[in-house]
Amino acid sequence: MSNDLHVWELIRDASLVVQAVMALLLAASIASWMIIFRKRALLAKATRDADKFEERFWSGTDLTSLYNQLSRDQGGSHGMERLFLAGFAEFNRLREQGRVSPERLVQGAERAMHVALTRETDHLEHRLSFLATVGSTSPYIGLFGTVWGIMTSFQALLM
Repeated sequence: MSNDLHVWELIRDASLVVQAVMALLLAASIASWMIIFRKRALLAKATRDADKFEERFWSGTDLTSLYNQLSRDQGGSHGMERLFLAGFAEFNRLREQGRVSPERLVQGAERAMHVALTRETDHLEHRLSFLATVGSTSPYIGLFGTVWGIMTSFQALLM
């Protein structure tokens, strides 16, 4: 008879509660890693897009033509492009109303850009609360499974 411990045998022989805890932790881990890799790709793309937009914005091009180009873009805008589009559109809207003070033009554009910034931030932060929850609760769930397994082991020794 061999005294070797095999992981699959340990899992198979564990109580149903311990197996459920291990399954829950495995599922949370897989979901977390999927979110992490997607988030990493999303942030890398956002950084590249921001760099490209800044290059176009600061190149000295006419802002109206830049706005028209971005408005016609079928791929949709993201990040800094959305901020620019929201601010410039509000600036144009207020300017066309006429008799609007320069301060109100700037305040309106800033307000529109703030709303767009909030939306973009929400988009980038999507599912971070899941990662935070998993990160803060997993040790306690694992500890519960460990304690349950130890209690079961002690009960088996007493019988």
